[in-house]
Amino acid sequence: MPPVPQDGLQGIQDVAKRLGVTHRTLRFYEDKGLIEPARVGNTRIYSHREVARMQLILRGKRLGFTIREIKEFLDLYDVDPTRLEQLQHLVAHIRSRLRKLESQHSALLKTMTELQAMEAEALDKIGELTPKS
Repeated sequence: MPPVPQDGLQGIQDVAKRLGVTHRTLRFYEDKGLIEPARVGNTRIYSHREVARMQLILRGKRLGFTIREIKEFLDLYDVDPTRLEQLQHLVAHIRSRLRKLESQHSALLKTMTELQAMEAEALDKIGELTPKS
């Protein structure tokens, strides 16, 4: 990975490589208004701030938050220097996401139990129907 320049400014290629995403991904989040790289002619230049925002975006996506939820979170970060409102908002979304995941987890466990029972029944039936030699 290329070292981050002293001024912290990086081109799209370096940022994409550093974050493990494509140029298209960076442009997508720019189009959605989540990041705002500076421009020098046609070249996108990313500051520490934009790279940090992308890291938060990618983490949010990995945790299952929607683009809208991530945007709300980032917008709060910009208007609340204490980050109190942002953190309260984050906690509320985390709790909601955890409830959804717990529900999905329960449903998944139930489905797995049912499938295991069906498999055992099918294997028993196969054993009954298979001619003994």
